[in-house]
Amino acid sequence: MKLIYRILLALLPVLAHAQTPDSTWFRTNYTKQELYIPMRDGTKLFTSIYAPKDNAEKHPILMSRTPYSCAPYGETAYRNFYSNHYKEYLKEGYILVVQDVRGRWMSEGMFEDVRPFNPAKKAKTDVDEASDTYDTIDWLIKNLPNNNQKVGVFGISYPGFYATMAALSKHPALKAVSPQAPVTEWFLGDDFHHNGALMLMDAFNFYIRRGFGMPRPKPTTVGPKSMAVGTNDSYEFFLRNGTLPKLTAFAGDSVRFWKELMSHPNYDSFWQSRNVRNFVSNIAPETATLIVGGLFDAEDCYGAWSTYKAIEGKAKNTNKIIMGPWFHGQWAGRGSDGSSLGNVQFGSPTSEWYATNVEIPFFNYYLKGKGSVDPIQEATVFYTGENKWHQLPKWPPASTTETALYLQPNGNLNFTKPAATADSFSAYVSDPAKPVPYAEGVKAARTREYMTDDQRFAATRPDVLVFQTDVLTEDLTLAGALTADLQVSISGTDADFVVKLIDVFPDDFEYGKTDKYIMNGYQMLVRGEVMRGRFRNSFEKPVAFVPEQVTTVKYALPDIAHTFKKGHRLMVQIQSSWFPLVDRNPQKFVDIYHAKEADFQKATIKIHHSGKAASRILLPVSK
Repeated sequence: MKLIYRILLALLPVLAHAQTPDSTWFRTNYTKQELYIPMRDGTKLFTSIYAPKDNAEKHPILMSRTPYSCAPYGETAYRNFYSNHYKEYLKEGYILVVQDVRGRWMSEGMFEDVRPFNPAKKAKTDVDEASDTYDTIDWLIKNLPNNNQKVGVFGISYPGFYATMAALSKHPALKAVSPQAPVTEWFLGDDFHHNGALMLMDAFNFYIRRGFGMPRPKPTTVGPKSMAVGTNDSYEFFLRNGTLPKLTAFAGDSVRFWKELMSHPNYDSFWQSRNVRNFVSNIAPETATLIVGGLFDAEDCYGAWSTYKAIEGKAKNTNKIIMGPWFHGQWAGRGSDGSSLGNVQFGSPTSEWYATNVEIPFFNYYLKGKGSVDPIQEATVFYTGENKWHQLPKWPPASTTETALYLQPNGNLNFTKPAATADSFSAYVSDPAKPVPYAEGVKAARTREYMTDDQRFAATRPDVLVFQTDVLTEDLTLAGALTADLQVSISGTDADFVVKLIDVFPDDFEYGKTDKYIMNGYQMLVRGEVMRGRFRNSFEKPVAFVPEQVTTVKYALPDIAHTFKKGHRLMVQIQSSWFPLVDRNPQKFVDIYHAKEADFQKATIKIHHSGKAASRILLPVSK
């Protein structure tokens, strides 16, 4: 199940909950109004408005635009804002607005996934999500009584994309925007592709199994039905159904975006027009942005980092980032305080700290004028391992130095370049019929915990290479960009490369003692990423490998903020499948989206580690 649906259920449930003191206070002190707000082209968007009854002061407006429904519908049914830190905005007297975006749920119009921004609008029919936001804000400030003419927009995941698009609207009343885990780029990173490789489980489950892509002929309050696939073993299901054409048959002709996925295998104009980073220079200097993300966000870790960096490089506004040790939306999820993920403990309720010290002060400053200076640092980042927040004047920190960690013969890993030899490599056979699983055990759907899972299950496989350092004699902190720089040769014409950076905990288990922590010998995944080999030179123009020719495969992984403690080891694992998280590469240079069973073949993969062909991981070492 696509995780955003879990967040919706946990964070903004469709059904009204039993009465609590908070919910009773909400109903007593707030009114709810549902109405249609007209856009410039005549389309009307369904909008729910929660306004304080208190008229003693003028109130700021805080809005979220969503494709996931502004339910519950009906003016007597109140959204569950009081289930997490959003209740603080109620106490502060915010007017809270939620809107169904164009073409979704109760709004009119046609829906388009990650609708491209149009920077050259000329006619009233030239609309995009930025213009819809502008028209909504304009209507709100002119028609809602007792508003203070200051508006903020925020949202998580897909609503995070709409928050970024809101920032491009340039409405003068828009003072603060917080894209959180924002959908940003669906080919290079985020939900459905990473470096051109299809993130199979998320794409299939979201668009087909959970029905997000099903057509909605007219406004409705009823969502699509989920599709049963007859098994809770996702590995078995995707392997049995094999090729993408066979999986496409589940969608039929009704899921438009799935068909578009299958029709655009390369980074063409379709994808480039949907890269919002290309347009962030349109953000007005007067609109402050706060980018929020999770270091272990399986869906949109890329989106948070890359959106922040793009705004830093292209816009002239005040721009901040906060990254915590969270899964997708954990910083705002009810029932999860951000103190752990899977087996990994972070030592404090990080979600609560974030709400109290970052998000609420940010909006209060820009929308209510609380405080004399912006209280938020440029970069607020939680360093895992050390388990400590760092508030920094820039990201990456000024003390960061790119340092090469070299793969060595015999599974060794250190900071010394290998000695020059005729050739030195480690090899494995990648078999698409037996792909490396992304997680241990039987899984019904993609887990959020895989981002920190123990990797010992993978280390035992013959098709996974393992390199590790000696035991560290002092702490090693990494903060910033992480790059895999491999020298490879393959027996076929295409292959994927998955690089995983792992924190190996000491194993000091003593038989008969029960006071030992579960993390003994744990191989914690800190960062992992896939690269579809055909895109090693260009995402626009893929090229085949020349069999047995040594080739560079170099690519960026999402930024890292982690301290490897004294007594631990660094480990690097390399493999060519990560299933069914990522679709299988046939290991033959064909159109994978239309590949046949006969196209899939075994390949021998060599990772070279000689002085002439030295594979390495470029680490952001921070002092």
